[in-house]
Amino acid sequence: MSYDNNNIFAKILRNEIPCEKIYEDEYVLSFYDVNPQKKIHALVIPKGKYVNLDDFTSKATSDEIVGLIKGINIIAKKLNISSDIGKGYRTIANVSEHGGQEVPHLHFHIFGGEKVGKIVE
Repeated sequence: MSYDNNNIFAKILRNEIPCEKIYEDEYVLSFYDVNPQKKIHALVIPKGKYVNLDDFTSKATSDEIVGLIKGINIIAKKLNISSDIGKGYRTIANVSEHGGQEVPHLHFHIFGGEKVGKIVE
């Protein structure tokens, strides 16, 4: 699957669509989900053009990979849900059709602020 430059996250990265920003650095952008599923529901997207986690791990630089993982932790701390200052959180990256991915740009969901529950129903 090739990258679609017109997906909603690409438009957010180009500032064509606004978002409620939580954090941004050279590797990631994080913002609140417009349709939250839990008390805290944030999204974290890499700034590079990656369709999903498989695409990212095969094409991203080491700096981008580290930047994404560290970015998730920074964001959890900013949201006061990291395990060192809060009660924890869940991250999910849906991959492709069977994984439930709806937007063809790699993104992680961060859920927290309450008990999240079962992983799969």
